[in-house]
Amino acid sequence: MKIHPYLPHWAPEIADLFHWAVHAISPSVYGPKQKEAWAPTPPDYTYWSERLVETKPMVAIMDDRIAGFMELGEHGHIDCAYTHPDFQRRGVASALYAYVLAEAKARHLDRLYVEASLVARPFFEHRGFSVITQNEVERNGVTLVNFRMEKPLPPAD
Repeated sequence: MKIHPYLPHWAPEIADLFHWAVHAISPSVYGPKQKEAWAPTPPDYTYWSERLVETKPMVAIMDDRIAGFMELGEHGHIDCAYTHPDFQRRGVASALYAYVLAEAKARHLDRLYVEASLVARPFFEHRGFSVITQNEVERNGVTLVNFRMEKPLPPAD
């Protein structure tokens, strides 16, 4: 696996990855209407192209495919952290997070924060994030639950 900075020609594949990752979540966690509100079918490729130019995610490549991506915003916000269903449980998110954490420390950020889904919450808890609050977010008339989580970062030596 290799981690690379975002390149614009990857936008359609990342949009598809996001869609597939959301729609692969067990219906016992998020139902079909919730998944469709979160990741509409078909993906909005124009939106994703514009978004990714701004957010510049880190991208994991395995077997010549995009296996996952993660964004680190200016003030320590992890806005997107998704792994393609074909590559889950293979260390993709962990590798991306290690890169993001190193970048946050290099930027001398004092914390990382995320709005984690029900399925992402354990991943972030395992890495030292604490739940600050549970959120109910409405998208297209459908309510989704996520968790605002934070992790303080020690000052650089």
